[in-house]
Amino acid sequence: MPQLNPNPWLFIMLMSWLTFSLIIQPKLLPFTPINPPSNKTPTTTKTSPWTWPWT
Repeated sequence: MPQLNPNPWLFIMLMSWLTFSLIIQPKLLPFTPINPPSNKTPTTTKTSPWTWPWT
């Protein structure tokens, strides 16, 4: 059972972290969101009470 052998764990975790931080992260950071947030004022709608026909 190779998962019980803890010898390569540190190396695998370090290589995973380096791969993410040096290769994947710079490729993901330049993307801009499709719908950027805008400064909209919240609109309040007037609610009317429900009519209860059985009272």
